[in-house]
Amino acid sequence: MKFTITKEAFLEGLQQVQHVVSTRSTLPILSNVLIEAEGDSLRLTTTDLDVGVTGTVKAKVSQPGSTTVPARRLASIVRELPSNEVSVEIDSKDIASIRSGPSFFKILGLAKDEFPPLATFDDAKEYKMEQKVLKDALTITAHSISTDETRYVLNGIFCAFKGGTLTMVATDGRRLAMVEHDIEFPESQETEVIIPTKAVTELQRLLGDEGEVKISISDSQVAFELNDNLLVSKLIEGNYPNYRQVIPEEAKERIVLERETFLATVNRVSLLASDKSNSVKFIFGEDQIEVTANSPDVGEASEVMQVVYKGPHFSIAFNPDFLMAPLRNLDTDEVYLDLIDEASPGVIKTEGSFLYVLMPMRVSQ
Repeated sequence: MKFTITKEAFLEGLQQVQHVVSTRSTLPILSNVLIEAEGDSLRLTTTDLDVGVTGTVKAKVSQPGSTTVPARRLASIVRELPSNEVSVEIDSKDIASIRSGPSFFKILGLAKDEFPPLATFDDAKEYKMEQKVLKDALTITAHSISTDETRYVLNGIFCAFKGGTLTMVATDGRRLAMVEHDIEFPESQETEVIIPTKAVTELQRLLGDEGEVKISISDSQVAFELNDNLLVSKLIEGNYPNYRQVIPEEAKERIVLERETFLATVNRVSLLASDKSNSVKFIFGEDQIEVTANSPDVGEASEVMQVVYKGPHFSIAFNPDFLMAPLRNLDTDEVYLDLIDEASPGVIKTEGSFLYVLMPMRVSQ
């Protein structure tokens, strides 16, 4: 196998696939990238047996073939090469010789036969949607995925394709983010799946603002095809909890907030939130919210925001990090804060189909 490629294209291709490679793999082959050279392109594939990514880059192939070499080591070599043109030759023992300008490297690889193949999707359910729509939906929900491994069904994003709508939900039990989008698919394609965190993270790296993504779902796997890349992942098995029951029915008060101003205020006041309770208190009075935090061993902070509010005087406390997460990731100018009372969840909504439920915190008066 023999090919030449630009340093830039080679590095870009490797960076798109190398994040999947586990640093603690017990199988040496899982530390490697599968390189397949044919025609005028290289196909690069990595997998950790749960998630696999394939990307394609342009190259001049003078002798087609395939091999596997250590992914991270190859990427670090390519990154430091002195010249823009890179020539690579692989011998029959899977030893790669890399030349670039005055530099020469020899890396020991492993035969491609050992590399585990990615799943196939012959009888899968298929959906198509705009990449930007999916990218934005992941951005505003992924921050709420649970990291508690004992509740493994929450370690991903729940996706329900039902009634011409894709509903995406993430929750860790203390907050819940949900977004809905209309997409076209026949009734026979209706399904519900849980996509694990690692696949969500890799997908966010690959998604762009242009073009479509094709989603294929089999009984236990999901695949995303976009921009000459393919991401394949196992699905999380198990039943996602009934998330609809934690969404409050009807709010008593709705406060319209300028998103960036609200975010900046909460961010400043939270600098003096106590490490132990990590809460910020919101005291509602006529046409204003006083945002306060105090830490017995450090001090206190307060800031008043002018808003339109004619409801009863009351206070509620939230975890500031959880409150700021959606505000940071949304791109709307205004958000709505819907409240019932100090003991009920608060809900952040936008003009679109986004909804965020946040449990209040108990604080001593």
